[in-house]
Amino acid sequence: FLNFGINKMLNKIKDLLNEATSAGKDDKKGKVLKIDEETMQEVMELMAAQQAEPDMRTIGLFTDVADDKIAELAHAMLYLQELNRLDPTGKNQKPIEFYISTYGGSADDMFALYDIMRQIKKTTEIHTIGMGKVMSAGVLLLAAGTKGHRKIGKNCRVMIHSVIGGNHGPLHNLMNEMEAIEQIQKMYSGALITETNMSKSDLKDLLERKVNVYLTAEEAVELGIADIII
Repeated sequence: FLNFGINKMLNKIKDLLNEATSAGKDDKKGKVLKIDEETMQEVMELMAAQQAEPDMRTIGLFTDVADDKIAELAHAMLYLQELNRLDPTGKNQKPIEFYISTYGGSADDMFALYDIMRQIKKTTEIHTIGMGKVMSAGVLLLAAGTKGHRKIGKNCRVMIHSVIGGNHGPLHNLMNEMEAIEQIQKMYSGALITETNMSKSDLKDLLERKVNVYLTAEEAVELGIADIII
């Protein structure tokens, strides 16, 4: 996104080019574009100010895990990954900082972003930071950060529970939906086991409580959902 400084600089350059173009219409040979020292100094100052601005590669999820927000985050992550890829020297390559504070949401959208994060991590580190609340679908997203760089706030609450779903209609449809929910549960459990220190039995013990399981930041680190308490 272009900030005010860039817009102002581009508008100044555009005005100069328009001036030169207008002059060329009256003179077939055209006209040499001349820029006075004051204008040049102004453009140079705007460029210097832009270069001095911090190169922040930070994104955040501070709402429910839903398709519109996940689409926005996915595009942002892919864009930031491309910035690193286009830097052949590697001097300006930076990790993506991903802040998370959510009650959870859609399992399908969670898996969409999770799979994108898995691919991006092959070339760009993703530093996840859990703040306030990281619950349900948000737990996997926090755990999916680059290991060793997953942070959690000291007062952050983490909550894990089984996949929740509901439907109504003919019996055969209900049975079909139950099978689908069971499959999602297996996928969710498998992903958490991959990204954390929890074994299959550890996670099974938590989920078989059949209630929302709340964890402190310390417990989240112990289970490998995060690495560092901040």
